[in-house]
Amino acid sequence: MVKIRLARAGRKKHPVFRMVVIDSKAPREGKAIEYIGTYDPILKTGNINVEKAKEWIQKGAQPTERALKILKDFGMN
Repeated sequence: MVKIRLARAGRKKHPVFRMVVIDSKAPREGKAIEYIGTYDPILKTGNINVEKAKEWIQKGAQPTERALKILKDFGMN
């Protein structure tokens, strides 16, 4: 199953997450199929391509709860 989830990046005590499309059995920082954008939870900012996320969801990708919340914050219906 393909999922849309967050992969941790950034430095110690200041995480930055990449939103990725990845196989559900792959590790958190494993090889992603596609990168959709980035999200900074401390500053509540990011650069996420909502159109690509919609395309992947139409293809059958399942977003995690956290990824779905962030996508809604960035304007996905």
